Amino acid sequence: MKKLLLLAFVLGSTLAQAQILRPNEWSFSLSTSEYQVGDEIDLVFKASIDKGWHLYSSDFDPELGPMVTELVFEEDESFELVGSLKAINPKKAYDDIFEGDYTYFVEKGEFRQTIKILGESLSFSGSVNYQVCTDDTGDGRCIPFEDDFSQTNFGLKSTVKKKVDKPVYNSSQEADSFEKPEDKSLWGFILFAFATGLIALLTPCVFPMIPMTVTFFLKENENGSSGVRKAVIFGISIVLIFTIIGTLTAMLFGADTLNNLATHWFPNILVFLIFFIFALSFLGLFEITLPSVFVNKMDQQSDRGGLLGVFFMAFTLALVSFSCTFPIVGSVLVLSTQGEFVKPILGMLSFSLAFALPFTLFAIFPDWLKKMPQSGGWLNSVKVVLGLLELALGLKFLSIADQAYHWGILDREVYLAFWIVIFAFLGFYLLGKIRLPHDSIMERVGVFRLLLSIVTFSFVLYLIPGMWGAPLKALAGYLPPMSSHDFDLVALQSAGSSEKSNICELPKYADKLHYPHGLEGYFDYDQAIACAREQKKPLFIDFTGHGCVNCREMEARVWSDPRILKRLKEDFVMVALYVDDRTELPESEWYTSEYDNKVKKTIGRQNADYQIKVYQNNAQPYYVILNNDEEVVINPRAYDLSIEGFSAFLLEAKTRFEKGNSAN
Repeated sequence: MKKLLLLAFVLGSTLAQAQILRPNEWSFSLSTSEYQVGDEIDLVFKASIDKGWHLYSSDFDPELGPMVTELVFEEDESFELVGSLKAINPKKAYDDIFEGDYTYFVEKGEFRQTIKILGESLSFSGSVNYQVCTDDTGDGRCIPFEDDFSQTNFGLKSTVKKKVDKPVYNSSQEADSFEKPEDKSLWGFILFAFATGLIALLTPCVFPMIPMTVTFFLKENENGSSGVRKAVIFGISIVLIFTIIGTLTAMLFGADTLNNLATHWFPNILVFLIFFIFALSFLGLFEITLPSVFVNKMDQQSDRGGLLGVFFMAFTLALVSFSCTFPIVGSVLVLSTQGEFVKPILGMLSFSLAFALPFTLFAIFPDWLKKMPQSGGWLNSVKVVLGLLELALGLKFLSIADQAYHWGILDREVYLAFWIVIFAFLGFYLLGKIRLPHDSIMERVGVFRLLLSIVTFSFVLYLIPGMWGAPLKALAGYLPPMSSHDFDLVALQSAGSSEKSNICELPKYADKLHYPHGLEGYFDYDQAIACAREQKKPLFIDFTGHGCVNCREMEARVWSDPRILKRLKEDFVMVALYVDDRTELPESEWYTSEYDNKVKKTIGRQNADYQIKVYQNNAQPYYVILNNDEEVVINPRAYDLSIEGFSAFLLEAKTRFEKGNSAN
């Protein structure tokens, strides 16, 4: 009777916020209706996603946190799988919480699984496991699903069988990263490409050619050959040449290959080596140049005169500046690998506009040439600075491969050690304390170099606490995750706290599951409610998940507040019920759910089943507070970053518990 009353209460009091949602529907078909035994064809799964929601894709690291979409097939003699599941042109973004790249779909999604036909009658069945999340910053819901599909004697298009909503995995995504991230990243990328074009002008291969080239056009103008017009054509030719490079990159490699360039280990290692080799060249170890025969041939073509000669003159400039511009152009192309066709084209267009601009402007306004600084040793200093930056930034690509394949060669503190040393060397170089080949003797430090050295050493000081576990949030996109850090002093101090324990016995699953901020609690409901009764405290239930971004956000931004931590530690017995944990329980603890008639074998599926049956809610985070009779004492609370609101929630729950009142 008490459980019935509890269920009736929950259905009434949480109806507004606790509801079963279905933001996604599936359909599937074959890539062709004509096939025979031995053929390989594609099973095509298409998702229709409600507005305001997104679906995680299948082609990112499953250990990052969010749930990847996966197909699970039951064995059948009519076919066999060929290769892995392929996501068709998903979007890509960076997650600040999990510190890694992920892929996703909005509105529509498509997956393909290649199969080989083994029998005349094609039949298959299985399930599609996936996760959908809201885009609303004030909502923060994310729901996992497992939908069954089956088909006998496959012929015409069929629809995935909609099962009762049942969470099997959960994550919640920070909404800011889903407010059209492709738009934000695209404009940011265009600005980055334009800035790199301006930087390329300051390299020793390019800067001296500006007055030389512009002077040529001015002489042409004096001779009545319309030098200004030729200078404009020269600038347009530069834009055209670099844009063609971007276009060929997009056409030859395509969106899928470019996306793999950002995730697969081989291209990341290759890019790292390219950065490393060119950095050594920038630092003066050796010189990288194109074969002189090729350059000379292009130079001869530029002497032909006319507009074609101007074009080849621009091509010669691109070739001569190769050793200085290739690492920068390569950076633009590498950073354009977001699975989009147009990004390499726009990147090269932006880069070349900045690169060509001074050649054209100085020809139109020749008096500006008099104000240009003279070539000299400062150009080599620019080259050395770029070389050190190449060394630092190249580590990011090695880190991507290292994290994806768990090699453990570039953990967070090792990565930071490299950066600290590299940028410290950069600071001393700017002050003239270190000289490299081709550097001129510096008798005094200019104001600009002094300011740059101050910024550099300040950055080094910012990095140093990271060696002992400081989060360095401003660099989250460049550093390996905190989970790879061996010596986290902050975590060790929390773990070594001498505060009185808030648990009654050793929690089950404590070897696998953990609380943040030195909190103590349980991961099993029965253990937790027994301890709550023993200590005469309310039970704080935290429905959470390993991949729940908003859960981590709540813990980092709300639970970390000293007032919240104090209340959680002193006033409640806590239980964290992970709905996505895949630890399989002993067979004696399995049961068949009354809700969806499925056998619940894992910790996560049993916790998810409990949440959805009793509280009619399948999203996380979700916070419920019970008294010792297992009655809800206050309306459950979901994702909300208001510290004051959460503090009031805990205080009111404690007050009602002490008064023996339940929520009305």
